[in-house]
This record gives sequence, C-alpha cells and structure tokens, in this order.
Amino acid sequence: MKQYETVIGLEVHVELATKTKIFCSCSTAFGGAPNTHTCPVCTGMPGSLPVLNKQVVEYAMAVGIATNCKINQYCRFDRKNYFYPDNPQNYQISQLYLPICVNGGVEIETAAGKKVIGIHEIHMEEDAGKLIHDEWEDCSLVDYNRSGVPLIEIVSEPDMRSAEEVIAYLEKLRLIIQYLGASDCKLQEGSMRADVNLSVREVGAETYGTRTEMKNLNSFKAITRAIDGERKRQIELLEEGKKVVQETRRWDDNKEYSYAMRSKEDAQDYRYFPEPDLVPVVISDQWLKQVKEQQPELRDEKIARYKREYQIPEYDILILTSSKKMADLFEETIALGKKPKEVSNWLMGEAMRLLKEEEKEMDEISLSPVYLAELIELLETGVINRTVAKEVFEAVFREGVEPKKYVEEKGLKTVDDEETLRQIIVKVMAENPQSVEDYRAGKTKAMGFLVGQTMKAMKGKADPGMVNRILGEVLSL
Repeated sequence: MKQYETVIGLEVHVELATKTKIFCSCSTAFGGAPNTHTCPVCTGMPGSLPVLNKQVVEYAMAVGIATNCKINQYCRFDRKNYFYPDNPQNYQISQLYLPICVNGGVEIETAAGKKVIGIHEIHMEEDAGKLIHDEWEDCSLVDYNRSGVPLIEIVSEPDMRSAEEVIAYLEKLRLIIQYLGASDCKLQEGSMRADVNLSVREVGAETYGTRTEMKNLNSFKAITRAIDGERKRQIELLEEGKKVVQETRRWDDNKEYSYAMRSKEDAQDYRYFPEPDLVPVVISDQWLKQVKEQQPELRDEKIARYKREYQIPEYDILILTSSKKMADLFEETIALGKKPKEVSNWLMGEAMRLLKEEEKEMDEISLSPVYLAELIELLETGVINRTVAKEVFEAVFREGVEPKKYVEEKGLKTVDDEETLRQIIVKVMAENPQSVEDYRAGKTKAMGFLVGQTMKAMKGKADPGMVNRILGEVLSL
C-alpha cells in the first residue's frame, strides 16, 4: 500500500480585545441581546463611513512582533466582495495586497522534537455577523452584534504534518496572544477560530496534493478529529482512483463527518480592490518602537527566568506559565514575601484540583494574591494547621472570602492548649482500648489511628505535632 504524507496549513482568526469595533464605536462585549451592539457603520447602511480603531493596529503589530514577523510600516485595506446573509455590506474590509505583518514563524515542540512553523502573513479585518438557525420555525435569524468586531487572521505556511503539530502550534499562538492581552482566545466563544487547509500526497512527492478547507472547528478535540477524518477521506479517494475536489467543507463534530459547503474560492473570485473609504496605514518608526518597548515578558522568556530565579521543578514551571493569570498570581504572591515553592504547591495542588472539579479555566476565577499570601502566613505562623488551611483555601477560591476573617468566624484557629489536648487524648484512649493495647504490644501503626481519632475529636483544629508528642507521652506511662 502507498504511504501518504499529510500537509496542513492553518488560517487562524482571532477576535481582538478592543472595547469597540474596528471601524465604529459599538461595543465588542460578548453575550449582548441580538442586534443591540450595532450602528449604521457595522450594519452596512448606505452613506456610512468607517474610521479605523488605532488599538487594532497596535494589537496586530504586537502579535506580529511576538511571532517574529516583519512589520509592514506601509499597509492598506482592501475590499473583499461576497454575498452572505450575515455580511450586511456584501463585502468585507480586509487586507490582501499589503498586510500588516509578513514572513514570521513560531517554534513548537512535540514528541518528534522542535520545529518552526512559518507564518505567511497576519492581516487585519472585520468579522461578519452570526446566523442562528431555528429548527423549530425552519428559518434562520441574523445577529449583527459580531459584525465589525476586529479580527486578525494569522495565515501559516503549509508546514504542519500531523494533528499533534497543529495543536502545538495553536496552543503556542494562543498563549502568545493571551500574554500580550490582545485576545482571550476562547474557542468556545468564537474569539479564536481555526480553518484547516489539508491535502495528502505520496511520501517523497515534491508537489502538493489538492487541498480542502475545513470550517466550524471550535475546540482542539474537534480540530484533531477533523484532521484525522479528512486525511482518511482523501486517502480513500486517491486509493479508489478518484480525485480530491478543492472545496470548503463543514465539520460536524457530533457525527464526526465533514460535508461539502461550496467550491473553494481563489482570491480573484472575491474581486478584491483597494478599500476606497480608508486611507493607507503608515506606521512611523517611533510608533513601532513604542509598541516593541511595551511588549510583555512572554511564556518562553518567563520559563527561562523561573528556572534561573526559583527553586521549583520544571514541571511546576510549565504548569504555572501555561496561563498568564496563573503566572501573574504566582509572581504577585511571591512579591508579598512568600516562598516560591510554597506558593507553587498551593497553585499546583489545591487550585488545580478545584479547577478540575468545577471544570473551569484559570482565567475564569478571581483568586486574590493578597488572600493567598494571607492564608500561607496563617499556616506558617501556626494559627491554622494544613488540614484547616485546605478548607480555608477552598472558601477563598470559591467565595473570595478573607482568610483571617473566615478563620475567626468559623473558630478554626489551631488549639495549642496542652491541658485541653491531654484531656482529649486520654478520652480517645479510653474509647479505643484495643488500639492502645496494640501500640503497647509493638504495633506502631496503632499510633496513627489514635492521632486520627484525636484530630477528629478536635475537628481538625489541633496541632498534629503537638498531638503526636502528647500522645506518645501518655502512651508511655
């Protein structure tokens, strides 16, 4: 049987985190009532004129710089003509001939090793509206809230050869963009979307096969399944002596099947021409320098610094930097005087456990570094023990309570009154004579049971070290 190679390139659309749209002052907030974030400009009313949002250009430059692109200091917008119900103007303002960023690349790492994925270009454009298909009424409704939301489209070179490389590339892009603050990159909300261009060819062939483009991919799992499914479909066609048709296909993740939407258009089909309502964008040396100077520390740089400065395992570093929110929380808590390893332990342990339980991302919670530092202080000074500290952390995590206040109100301070502990221990021993006898007969494991019963009687508020010491003294009498 012939051996085939998969060739993949991506078009990644990212909604930028501006407060207003690319060419008007309407809100970009997600989740508004349909058609409430609209005006004559973003609904394509005759006579309305676009005005470019400066922040869009700065975000595009920042992403270009972070992905090693050349910034075109003279670029312009073009008009892409096509009709679709959610596109109110019957055209989209985009960039074809002179995009803002070109010739970049990012390094990914997979099980096969490190590899650079080339970026052909990054261009700015406006988003279309959204069609809502009502199956009960057998009709489609249109919401123009998303129309005019600013996008950058990151077009890769066809350098990827597997789903694993695609996901590594997307994760790298997402982290870069999130660290820059240019977008939240939430696939489930559509603020990051990927179209997959895929073809197959015999191993060793120099020319590319016929490619298809797959849309409707809103999760990394869906992207992986779509790549595997389309690869198999194309190979089956070639094995049967049939041709692959260049077309756009829609992936149905529930059925795990793609179906043809339309023939794949080329640039000439859109009748591009320079956008007549916008002047070219001229980026001065000073403006470009200013954006470069404002670039934050990105994940790769942060990883290298953490290795130099903090005595924590590499595994911890990779998890802590996998979210800008997590990295910021880690650093801000350390800045309040807490030890890196202790802070890391709480975030890697309890925080990750609770995130998994609630099926949330780190960006969705508001854990205060001040409260985390306060909790660690209560533990380090012996005001509470570690068991109680976990209970307090959960309350801080879920409800945002103040640790000191919570400990006071719930009466959770560690009991270190020796006489009280001794009385409780004598009572526990009286209630568990067999364990006492076992311990005195040399079965040391019985000690652990008696400690546990004492802690239970004290509702977890005793100092375990003190319990062990007093229990040992009483048992030896």
